[in-house]
Amino acid sequence: MTDSPSWIRAIDWLTLPDVADAIGETTSRVRRLLDDHALVAVRVDGVLKVPADFLLEGRPLSSLRGTVIVLLDGGFTPEEAVQWLFEPEETIGMPPIEALRAGRKSEVRRVAQTLG
Repeated sequence: MTDSPSWIRAIDWLTLPDVADAIGETTSRVRRLLDDHALVAVRVDGVLKVPADFLLEGRPLSSLRGTVIVLLDGGFTPEEAVQWLFEPEETIGMPPIEALRAGRKSEVRRVAQTLG
């Protein structure tokens, strides 16, 4: 992954089968979660992967879906959405994914709506 951008290298990634194992579902169900934007995947070294931080206690992070939809509706690509979620956001004071995991979804979505 040495040719990958630093933000990609900084993330703990899971393959789709790894996600399926982590949430106790099939890979087909994981693909449906991707289609529904409950999860987001990007290609890392040619393999479709999901950030491990998108899972919480063996389930997809519940606040992720609405936030991803806001970003995609704002013109972000899935890769750009993942990048934004993991980079420090000045107005939030931390990466948006950390704020989502801390239960601050309204604040994150408010900022996301101003982008794009």
